[in-house]
Amino acid sequence: MPTVRFTPADRLLLALDRVLRLAPPPGRTAATDPCAELPETSELSPAERQHAAALMRVNHAGELAAQGLYLGQSLGARSPLVLAQLQAASAEEADHIDWCRARLQALGSRRSVLDPVWFGGALVIGVVAGTAGDDWSMGFVAETERQVQAHLDDHLGRLPSADRRSRAVLEQMRRDEIRHGEDARRAGGRELPAPLRSLMRLASKLMTRTAYRL
Repeated sequence: MPTVRFTPADRLLLALDRVLRLAPPPGRTAATDPCAELPETSELSPAERQHAAALMRVNHAGELAAQGLYLGQSLGARSPLVLAQLQAASAEEADHIDWCRARLQALGSRRSVLDPVWFGGALVIGVVAGTAGDDWSMGFVAETERQVQAHLDDHLGRLPSADRRSRAVLEQMRRDEIRHGEDARRAGGRELPAPLRSLMRLASKLMTRTAYRL
């Protein structure tokens, strides 16, 4: 059977379709929600529920941005191994989006109204990172995941203790993000310059503060 070769435009359309439908790539089924076996708590006060929902809205926005980053980077990937790694990580991020959306619905809240902005901006950044070369692209993934881990650590410390379901989701996301970063470093990711790392932290802070409210 002949091998099907997709152009960057083909990959863009296929990935956008998966993002819009939250469908896993061919040959992969969605991962089980890590909080599926935990009961929904009734112990949260209205203020705690609102705060937990705002944190999950931020995480949903971040995971949507990660989809944009990985998609943009995949368009410029030169190595088939790097492309496969980006696509595998993107599939797991799609699971994260699904879990965050489910938590937002359970908490009676909504997604960020700026979700298209987070995704579109990240897509542009991902294209730039991807065209810089696989080593820089993987370095960008490694640094992104390092910052995401710190962000998740902060959220785990701020979640209401009674919201065990949201905590289970964030803990699994944290494990996945750590693995993505380690995989990127093993794939030859280069250490990014300090000014770029600082700029990434600034952009992340802007997104998290805005998505918490909007």
